[in-house]
Amino acid sequence: MDHPRKSTKTCVTMMKISAVIVLALVSLATVDAMNPRLSSNSLEFQAINCRKHSALLTEFGGVGDGVTSNTHAFRQAIEHLSTLAADGGAQLVVPPGKWLTGSFNLTSHFTLFIDKEATIFASQNESEWPLVTVLPSYGRGRDAPGGRYSSLIFGTNLTDVVITGNNGTMDGQGSYWWEKFHKGELKVTRPYMIEIMYSDQIQISDLTLINSPSWFVHPIYSRNVIIQGLTILAPVTVPNTDGIDPDSCSNIRIEDCYIVSGDDCIAIKSGWDEYGIKFGMPTENLVVRRLTCISPDSAGIALGSEMSGGIRNIRIENVTAINTESAVRIKTARGRGGYVKDIFVRRMFLTTMKYVFWMTGDYKSHADDKFDPSALPVIKNINYRDVVAENVTMSANLAGISGDLFTDICVSNVKIGLSVKPKKVQWNCTDIEGFSSDVDPPPCAPLAKAAKSGGCDFPEDKLPIENVQLKSCSVEIPAFS
Repeated sequence: MDHPRKSTKTCVTMMKISAVIVLALVSLATVDAMNPRLSSNSLEFQAINCRKHSALLTEFGGVGDGVTSNTHAFRQAIEHLSTLAADGGAQLVVPPGKWLTGSFNLTSHFTLFIDKEATIFASQNESEWPLVTVLPSYGRGRDAPGGRYSSLIFGTNLTDVVITGNNGTMDGQGSYWWEKFHKGELKVTRPYMIEIMYSDQIQISDLTLINSPSWFVHPIYSRNVIIQGLTILAPVTVPNTDGIDPDSCSNIRIEDCYIVSGDDCIAIKSGWDEYGIKFGMPTENLVVRRLTCISPDSAGIALGSEMSGGIRNIRIENVTAINTESAVRIKTARGRGGYVKDIFVRRMFLTTMKYVFWMTGDYKSHADDKFDPSALPVIKNINYRDVVAENVTMSANLAGISGDLFTDICVSNVKIGLSVKPKKVQWNCTDIEGFSSDVDPPPCAPLAKAAKSGGCDFPEDKLPIENVQLKSCSVEIPAFS
């Protein structure tokens, strides 16, 4: 039989030990909640490829307070993670916070993941924006003849790159650049938000992009590009804030995007005048689908004006445009050369439009005075079908080039409701020829020839990029920043 005092002492000791254990467990739980490596949320996302390695921006000195520059942290992180490309690749996670940064370059076999509670803010300090050379297919900068600033996110000669998130945000803080543009103070071209050059297997998806200094997303000289699930927002009064500009690219898929812009929501390009002709790289085999666009002074989708390397085999479907100047517009001129051909558009739903159909053969914005006025563009086999529009001022303004007809223009199954004060002439057509069927208001005489039975063409085969299946990948996001 134990001594009573000894038993009581033992109980007290056990209670103290239990209390210490409980406190230790509480302490560990607290540390776990504060440590992003111990407490995190696992998220799944879709990507062209998953990565073996993962790191947080904070591991490289990143500070998400919206004030501290993270340019060095981004560059250091990507430089380190680039060494893992041959070992399954790596992803850099931008966790919750406000991350101020200048321009930085991506690497191959790499994913940049921006969390939904994270915002990347573009620096307004010009010293954090390196200069890069002008594009060879342009021969000069778009804003000024000299060079251009690197994009906020930039990459060249890359393979297998993903820029994504669960609706994370990038804010270009473009007001600084817009003011300089309006004052004529730019000596070089404004930065874009994302530009990827000479690259293969690119995905840009599931992000909100706002207030770019100029163009938002610019893949150029690249192939096998998937752009999906982007929300792109810019003030509608700011010039050159194009949403997505595929430029001298092939095999591209753009889908499920919502764009509000001061310029074309999507602008399909391939080089400018004599420089684009010489470079000779077309944009081809591109599909755009499920696009919603608002742009009171520009097009939902533009083909050109820089189209001198050629644009062909473009498929556009399920477009909703609201308060937009025009739907799918072709912009070209003498001196452009090149071609826009084999364009197929169907299922457009339009409201509050200046024009439904618009083609411009006298778009006079030239790179310089060295262009060859005898370099005439070929505009051929342009197909529009299944279009419903309301509150329209003018059905069509189709102006080709004298001595260089735009041919095989086809319009079918189109119903256009006019605005309260529509133009008296609904179809203006010069230097074009083509076909139509079931169009109201009735089209112009150059389109009066009946289209073939079944209406205008739209290919039923799939482009190779449409068959690319995304993989289910995962990422760990800290529960607390």
